[in-house]
Amino acid sequence: MASIKDVAASAGVSVATVSRVLNGHPSVSADARERVLAAVAALGYRPNAVARSLRTDQTHTLGLVISDVLNPYFTELARSVEEEARALGYSVIIGNADERPELQDHHVRNLLDRRIDGLLVSPTDGGSPLMLDAARAGTPMVFVDRWIPGVDVPVVRADGRAAVRDLVAHLYGLGHRRLAIIAGPAATTTGSERVEAFRAALAEYGLPLPDARIGQGDFQAESGRRVTEGFLDLPEPPDVVFAADNLMALGALDAVRARGLRVPDDIALAAFDDIPWFVHTDPPVTAIAQPTGELGRAAVRALVDRIEGRTPRSVTLPARLVVRRSCGEPPTPSPVQRSTT
Repeated sequence: MASIKDVAASAGVSVATVSRVLNGHPSVSADARERVLAAVAALGYRPNAVARSLRTDQTHTLGLVISDVLNPYFTELARSVEEEARALGYSVIIGNADERPELQDHHVRNLLDRRIDGLLVSPTDGGSPLMLDAARAGTPMVFVDRWIPGVDVPVVRADGRAAVRDLVAHLYGLGHRRLAIIAGPAATTTGSERVEAFRAALAEYGLPLPDARIGQGDFQAESGRRVTEGFLDLPEPPDVVFAADNLMALGALDAVRARGLRVPDDIALAAFDDIPWFVHTDPPVTAIAQPTGELGRAAVRALVDRIEGRTPRSVTLPARLVVRRSCGEPPTPSPVQRSTT
């Protein structure tokens, strides 16, 4: 493997001149710069990023801690983060918290030890002293999707309240009156926010939300299955189950099918966090979609602004209702096939 000395010898310049060219220093003549770059290309020289980071105090690496890598929402989020970071000249190291606060803090601690330039986090709960300390210490940080109240860092998220109102209006118009929710963890901002948005939307139509129709989930499929089984055992089961994320919705669908029941004939199902799979389930699931790719890209831009000395800003984007067939919606008429004979 070629060294920086090999490049200098091939270009007929000093090692210091090669270093200045590679670091974009302006005090190099155009002729010397051209010879150095030609030598770099001919020899296939790759600068040592670690050594360069020690000199510049930058690694051009971002850390991303997501709540659950098995959740398709966070998989898409991570992909958009990586793509935007790469376009801006940064690499990304990803940690999966698996909805466990202690694992989240483990990843955050390791990433900070690796001297990343900044940190993107979707917090698993609202009580991490490690993240509060990191923010107070001046670590460039952005929360994405979820946030921790009281920690003064930019937040990039979707606002689902209007979409939840649209969902409840849609369900009411279909004749549903007993609505239930599988909630996410109350310790997360998205968990508590979606329950309150659902409760407020029901109140607009004079519909109650008794405790028996609020099931506590954890944003994972098994909890959706467990909570739905409890709903089905009620003396008056709900007309509709609204799962506050996609994995809990899939668990709910499993529970309904395990009882020999059908969606939406016996019970309707809706979900927060639309995913591509919902188009292919039977029936396709009515869901609230977040602008996941836009959230990931906006989070990276906010973090890079902070790293590079610009003033970052929080970003809130709207979620939207996607109507399909899981709540008793009338079938969409098939296009009329015209005869060509």
